[in-house]
Amino acid sequence: MKVIADICIVPIGVGVSLSSYIAACGDILNRAGLHCHLHAYGTNVEGEWGLVMDSLRECHEKVHSMGAPRISTTIKLGTRSDRDQTMRDKVESVRGCLRGAST
Repeated sequence: MKVIADICIVPIGVGVSLSSYIAACGDILNRAGLHCHLHAYGTNVEGEWGLVMDSLRECHEKVHSMGAPRISTTIKLGTRSDRDQTMRDKVESVRGCLRGAST
């Protein structure tokens, strides 16, 4: 089953700069072959359910190995059974509505 996820991994107890932890997780997601889009407060990920979840577990393992004693992760998930839909499809649908509203 395909899933689109919005993931926000927050290492706790490591100071205020989190960029290196986020980059390490981005590397894991990219190596897994997942389609990702980094944004200001998280990362959108699309792919097969099992691969996304396995990669998220690997991100937690990596962040802990980098010295984070705690991690708080927020995940939003969306699946569809009626058709395939990508993150790009979802964004383009809204952009199309916005174009129509501006005319």
